[in-house]
Amino acid sequence: MVPTATADSASRVPPGRVSVPQPYGAAPQQRQYLSEEGIGWIAAHGGAGATTLTQLLGGTDLGCRWPDAELGEPATVMVVARTNAEGMRAMSRALNALREGRHPAGMRLTGLVLLADAPQRLPLALSRRIRVLKSVAPVHRVPWIPEWRLGRQPPKLPPALLKLAKAAGVQLDERGRRS
Repeated sequence: MVPTATADSASRVPPGRVSVPQPYGAAPQQRQYLSEEGIGWIAAHGGAGATTLTQLLGGTDLGCRWPDAELGEPATVMVVARTNAEGMRAMSRALNALREGRHPAGMRLTGLVLLADAPQRLPLALSRRIRVLKSVAPVHRVPWIPEWRLGRQPPKLPPALLKLAKAAGVQLDERGRRS
């Protein structure tokens, strides 16, 4: 019978020396600046649509956080929210953080993206809130796209999405594919 190691027997073994591998060459330097390449999509709240825009237009999905220089993330960003009341409040909180300087050095907000939360017209209170947002930064409104609910792309992209792509520096062909 071959003895097997147990936690008890392993703990009784005197500690040995372990050699720690030494790095080869100079240690990599940490990035100090955000990347000038691409665009980052910041979700003002969960479910805002930043991932959908990243899949469609490319760029970096930053989730609900600012870009990180150490990860080489883009300096140019757009903040994304839904057009419901909570989405508008979340967008306002993100803009307030920007106003107070609670963002990485070198980050540039190029616009706000509002994705329709329903196919109907917005209530007056939400339309007024959008007017306030427009006084702070360019606002890109993306209409309700029923195909997205089923995980599909529409046969033809709405003009608002083509305009957003242009503002984000993304080239799309006539069918809405990145070129």
